[in-house]
Amino acid sequence: MRRVARVLGTYVSRSPVTTGYVGLLLLTHLWCTSVLSTAEAQRVVLGVSTNLDNLQDRPVRVLAGSMLFFDGTLTEFTSLAFVGTLITLGIGVSVCLAWLERRYGAGRAVGIFVLGHLAATLLTAPLIHVAIAHGWYPDSVRHATDFGISYGAEAVLATGALLLKRARWLAAAGVVAWPVSGGDWSGVLPDFTTVGHLLAAAIGFACGACLLRAARRAAPAPAPQPDTALVE
Repeated sequence: MRRVARVLGTYVSRSPVTTGYVGLLLLTHLWCTSVLSTAEAQRVVLGVSTNLDNLQDRPVRVLAGSMLFFDGTLTEFTSLAFVGTLITLGIGVSVCLAWLERRYGAGRAVGIFVLGHLAATLLTAPLIHVAIAHGWYPDSVRHATDFGISYGAEAVLATGALLLKRARWLAAAGVVAWPVSGGDWSGVLPDFTTVGHLLAAAIGFACGACLLRAARRAAPAPAPQPDTALVE
């Protein structure tokens, strides 16, 4: 128990922003699943869904509010929803975001997460418009329930994968494989959430490449070697 308490204390002290965010996500999830009725919870998540109708009517509210919830479960251990929770809340936020905060600071870590969430959402919206207009997506997608942290989590997962010293490309392939394997590819286009996750991964890879480049520039130059001819 002392060892567990020590590990948790170190985690909190080294990544306080991530710790607070994880706590907030757990509170909002418990609020929706244990306090509100099913109908009330559905109204809440629909109100923060980043669908086309909400983005047109109240963009700031839904873009910010969507990051306060995760679309998954904490109790149905054998379901795909629980696997999604492990990937997004577990590995994405609790591990990768915390690691980025410890290594690069809270500002950069949160910036990557928010950029992935916002940019992937806003870049997917025009695609949905075009797909609906051409009949590739049903019109119901316009007001679909679509909320949560998964785009931001995908971005920090991609960044973390690219910053690994070992198994970098294997981890990057896993980041891409998650939305590809779980998406619907039966139509002309994959479903819009798959597109959004792939865009978020691309954003995360770009952020990781920028951090790698900055680290190489900041690395000290190798010390000059003595001239052996002069030494002799």
